[in-house]
Amino acid sequence: MFAERTKQHGVLQSGAVPPLSVGRPTAGDGGALWRLAVDTGVLDVNSSYAYLLWVRDFAAASAVARAGGEVVGFVTGYARPDAPGTLFVWQVAVAERHRGRGVARAMLDDLVGRGTTFVETTVTATNEASIRLFTALARDHGVRHTCEPLFTEDLFPDSHEAEELHRLGPWPGSPRTRTPGET
Repeated sequence: MFAERTKQHGVLQSGAVPPLSVGRPTAGDGGALWRLAVDTGVLDVNSSYAYLLWVRDFAAASAVARAGGEVVGFVTGYARPDAPGTLFVWQVAVAERHRGRGVARAMLDDLVGRGTTFVETTVTATNEASIRLFTALARDHGVRHTCEPLFTEDLFPDSHEAEELHRLGPWPGSPRTRTPGET
């Protein structure tokens, strides 16, 4: 199944780069997630401890991409406690040498494939790559994509761009969109 997603979403396989696999993070991945977040130079980096907790407590709503056993990408997410069936995507990171190969998309497809009704994330208006990623995800899955202001600049105690809420869904086949009696 990943091989199909790999081909469909443009993850390139070549002799120079080991094949990619996508799955849930493990406790041993926390340090690699922190290093990738730092290496991006653009993410709001959490403490290394936060990433260790994340892979322990929210592995079911997160994904890692591996090449040759090395973590080369991650998506951290969580199920919103006050919105059942909603996956909130917190961070997306891909190692520089793997960017532009569909790795982020493959991880998001993996997460959506685990079952969700809606996907939410926040993105700054200047983060064109993330906007393209989530727009394409919604388009290719045939789901609605809305965007609205969530956190304005004045809400942040430090210098931070406004964050807009992107909401995708409902996902076909999700509990909310199944017909009665369908399994």
